[in-house]
Amino acid sequence: MDIDVGTRLRIVRLRHQLSQRALAKKSGVANASISLIESGNTSPSVSALKRILAGIPMTLAEFFSDELPGMKSEVFYRAETLTEISGGAGISYRQIGSAKAGHALQILYESYAVGADTGMVMLEHEGEEGAVILSGRLEVTVGEATRVLGTGDAYYFDSRQPHRFRNAGNEVCTLVSSCSPPTF
Repeated sequence: MDIDVGTRLRIVRLRHQLSQRALAKKSGVANASISLIESGNTSPSVSALKRILAGIPMTLAEFFSDELPGMKSEVFYRAETLTEISGGAGISYRQIGSAKAGHALQILYESYAVGADTGMVMLEHEGEEGAVILSGRLEVTVGEATRVLGTGDAYYFDSRQPHRFRNAGNEVCTLVSSCSPPTF
């Protein structure tokens, strides 16, 4: 399911009665960057979008949620209905289900193109996360430890520890991950 990030950001910003300048000030992201994203002239990285949404405040999962208040929760999801909650840099995070207030668990179907990397800045957030590698090879760094995982291998850690992910193979790496509480 494709989502226009720029249009969605504009709608969310306006619902929260924020100007681009006010959101830029609250999030620490340049006004010009927000303008470029909303106009569709650039796609934000996951970390940039998280910084912008922190100024609202809103999680990535809430931002990309297609479920409207009052709708019955789905139980089963076809592959084509999973919501893409990131783009660019060769990394895809497809959310299983929607983000609703009160959900304690987030499940993602992730794919990393050859060489894709979450970046040099290590990720840190409240909660725990784990995954099972379905195909390919993923280099996982948690704190000072780094390991390359292959098909069937898994990880699980306290996500307050600095961490990052990188495709360390010569094919697309896919995995199913879970995070509690939801961070996107």
